[in-house]
Amino acid sequence: MHLTAPAILVAARPHGETAVIARMLTEQNGLVAAYVAGGRGRQLRPVVIPGNVVQAEIRAKSDSQLPFARLELVTSRGPWLGEPLPAAAISWATALTAAALPERNPYPSLHTALGGLLDAICSAGAARDWVAALALYEALLLRELGYGGERPEIADLGEALEILDRQEPLIARYLLADTRADVLAARQLLRQRLARMVE
Repeated sequence: MHLTAPAILVAARPHGETAVIARMLTEQNGLVAAYVAGGRGRQLRPVVIPGNVVQAEIRAKSDSQLPFARLELVTSRGPWLGEPLPAAAISWATALTAAALPERNPYPSLHTALGGLLDAICSAGAARDWVAALALYEALLLRELGYGGERPEIADLGEALEILDRQEPLIARYLLADTRADVLAARQLLRQRLARMVE
């Protein structure tokens, strides 16, 4: 395997003393996990943040081997991690993607939608400008994996929040039932913060 492509980093797990196992969503190869040497070091720590867009060079000698990756930062989401609502939304969208998608199956529409959602979260002036995009991304993920129906029509913030609430049991039952980590905790934190916004 030899792949060079832009990718959205969706998860980074410490490995050994200084490395990380990074999971990245690429347009043509889907979700790819790779070993990043020095990923917790001073130079790469700001790069291996979920939500960041990286240029990834991924190599493996065989398909059964965990690939090695070299990463270069293209777009940083780091500045928004200090803001409670954007940080919670980025955390949920990336954690959901990392937990739900199978490895190395291409989902170009999900890659495009996740990139658009992250851009909306980071460029919008307020959460009400991206909540509908989040609800649509969840709905698309359910549809792409065979568990959803039609694309929802969203007229306003209240409707977007209702759709988010309706989708949570579907996500828990179909997409996250087999995950060992409590990925839904990220969603519940986001939902609590969104609820405060409309109180």
